[in-house]
Amino acid sequence: MLFFIIRHTKQIVRRYSIILCQQRADGRYLYSTIDPVTKKRKFLYSWKLEKNDKLPEGKKPDLSLREKEKLLERDLANGVSLSGGDMTVLELVEKYISQKINVRPTTSAGYKTVVNLLKRDALGKVKIKQVNTMDAKSWIIKLQSVDGKSYSSIHTVRGVVRPAFQMAYEADLIHKNPFDFDLHNFLINDSVKREALTGKQEKDFLQFVKQDEHFSECYDGMYLLLHTGLRIGEFCGLTLKDIDMQKKTINVDHQLQYVGNKGKYIEKTKTDAGTRVLPMSEEVYEVMKRVLANRKKPKIEICIDGYTGFLFLDKRGMPMMPYQWEKRFQRSVEKYNKIYRVQLPKITPHVCRHTFGTNMAKRGISVEILKYLMGHTDISVTLNVYTHLKLEDAEKEIKRLEQEQQMCLLELSLNLKNRLKVY
Repeated sequence: MLFFIIRHTKQIVRRYSIILCQQRADGRYLYSTIDPVTKKRKFLYSWKLEKNDKLPEGKKPDLSLREKEKLLERDLANGVSLSGGDMTVLELVEKYISQKINVRPTTSAGYKTVVNLLKRDALGKVKIKQVNTMDAKSWIIKLQSVDGKSYSSIHTVRGVVRPAFQMAYEADLIHKNPFDFDLHNFLINDSVKREALTGKQEKDFLQFVKQDEHFSECYDGMYLLLHTGLRIGEFCGLTLKDIDMQKKTINVDHQLQYVGNKGKYIEKTKTDAGTRVLPMSEEVYEVMKRVLANRKKPKIEICIDGYTGFLFLDKRGMPMMPYQWEKRFQRSVEKYNKIYRVQLPKITPHVCRHTFGTNMAKRGISVEILKYLMGHTDISVTLNVYTHLKLEDAEKEIKRLEQEQQMCLLELSLNLKNRLKVY
């Protein structure tokens, strides 16, 4: 049981709270208040009443009770919850994640990664009200410089932590979102810029794969990835029913994915715009015809979430997964670069998709059509494809326009000559 010696009493009546100042028997000064948001009692302690009071010997430096009172009054005036700010960063992030329902398994796996990171990191144990912008930036820098996290990984982590703190800010638990800043202003972006393959690189790579005794079996799949612009999940999810050889179309309305704790599963396309029907070029049609002819029917057609008859199967008769294609591209490029002096860049399924989009842009296809082919929701994403065009592409376009102009002038001249002959 606690006994109090009342030396100083100050009662401050607010709209929803009462603050009581007392001195305990052990000499500490005590604030007792009711949180206007949570309606729970909150206690604050200090060994000093006034700022200039002498600190008892052996006690750690701390704000005086009057200083804490001012901070408390500020919070009350701003409607900030006094006890909500006591939750830790980890608790806040977990609370934020708990409110995210119906998320993709890959997103859920990303959330779990951030939670595990905060469980190991000292920041996870810090109260959210104690985290300021300087602390947040220092932590972000530490993730890269000390922990060795990549820029893209840190971007993902911040993509969870920032909205969690924004939630706390909007709930009046904190005064400011300490993670509301741009990463690129102070963090080194070590991400490798994704470049489309040049025409020569694409030709050399496909020719090498086609002639290689080990990777030749991958040729058709790699060709289709380079000439359809399909996302790798969409590509792996293709079934026999999705291919219409009469209409020469490819139906895209789902994708095949893999997550460690869930295994293989089917989900919708990345966006609503991702659901589309793609026309086959003559070259794609011929390759697809060969894929269908060479597909070995397994003893048992694997069924995943109601889908069966997957187009590309591994040696075990199982649908090939995105990570398997990633490995095939990686190993084939590595083998190529060991043989030839002129090196190929990193090639992934997404580089193939990017190459397709860039090639379509170079050919002068309308942005709206390209948006449809790529399955983009926002046209600004499609327009971003054009940013990867280089000086040489501009020079080629100018030469093409000049040639067209010369052809028009030539035709005009011939028409005039023919008319003059008539007269």
